[in-house]
Amino acid sequence: MSNPFRIIDTGVREGRSNIAFDAALIELRQQDRVPDTIRFLRFPPTALIGRHQDLSREVNLEFCAEDGVGTVRRITGGGAIYLDEGQLGWELVFHRASLGIAALPDLAREICNAAAAGLSELGISAKFRPRNDIEVGGRKISGTGGFFDGDILIYQGTVLVDMSPAQMVRALNIPAAKVAKHDLDTAEQRVVTLKELLGDEIPDMKTIKAALIKGFTEGLGITAEPGEISDAEEELAKRHYFDEIGTDDFVAEIDNPGEGDKLLEGTHTGPGGTINAYVKLEGPTHAILQRALITGDFFVTPPRVVFDLEAALAGTRLNEMEAAVREFFETTDIDMLSVSADDFIAAIGDAIAKREGAGHG
Repeated sequence: MSNPFRIIDTGVREGRSNIAFDAALIELRQQDRVPDTIRFLRFPPTALIGRHQDLSREVNLEFCAEDGVGTVRRITGGGAIYLDEGQLGWELVFHRASLGIAALPDLAREICNAAAAGLSELGISAKFRPRNDIEVGGRKISGTGGFFDGDILIYQGTVLVDMSPAQMVRALNIPAAKVAKHDLDTAEQRVVTLKELLGDEIPDMKTIKAALIKGFTEGLGITAEPGEISDAEEELAKRHYFDEIGTDDFVAEIDNPGEGDKLLEGTHTGPGGTINAYVKLEGPTHAILQRALITGDFFVTPPRVVFDLEAALAGTRLNEMEAAVREFFETTDIDMLSVSADDFIAAIGDAIAKREGAGHG
């Protein structure tokens, strides 16, 4: 039997501090200085975007500034979410050997099924919906996502216990296409809370955590016991916060890349998420890719891959773009959950197709 998972609860923390703790937990688990861990966490009102997302596209920055909603960039991919004290975050950080499952999609399925089983203990019928949602009656009660960093996996989710969907819609810029895909009139209808489902019978946080732990231990075949947060985790989290994750520069690292620079914009949505490509062309016939900037709600690991792809495409002739993307993915060490070379080619190709009469120079 493998060693038990440690259970910790880091309480309500400012959003950037929460993400910095993630980075510390991953790093120390890589060094075998902390055990496999189940962490519970909560946020004050926070607009939390994925590692590769465009801040201004995803977040209503004016509303957030006026209403005291924090803006935070994750170290993982995926889409923008709104969090507050009425939601319970959960995550598993563990060595890939611990569950005996190597592939990320398989791990995602097993973890989400375990979380759904745990939530069903509360008297609801929760089910995993690929690729990364847990739903009740077709409405999302938990969104999830994760990635490998070397041999360590972090897999995260949130449980909508009680929240204001209207506040979520004001804080985030939710595309109409995403709402239409689910045949709903408004984004509020896409999500459901335990409060809405259970009314006055809503359990307290301690009960919800116990149900999730039961789901994880039984569903994943692990043992888990309460543990302590180490001084090393808190100290390293502070360092990550001040060096990068807590800074405005990191949160705004991708922010309105198409503004004021005559960039062609393309987009492609597939099963693995949406990719947006911002392209600048050069040369007398605009036949050379001066640069391509890529954003979106996809999952790709390590996150550095996207920046390396952008660098690899700089100076590429347009008629060689597809071959260059394929070569990049064939020769780069990637552990990718949700998207393929074809998806990137489609997004960049959509941008390039708009070059006629675009006035590039």
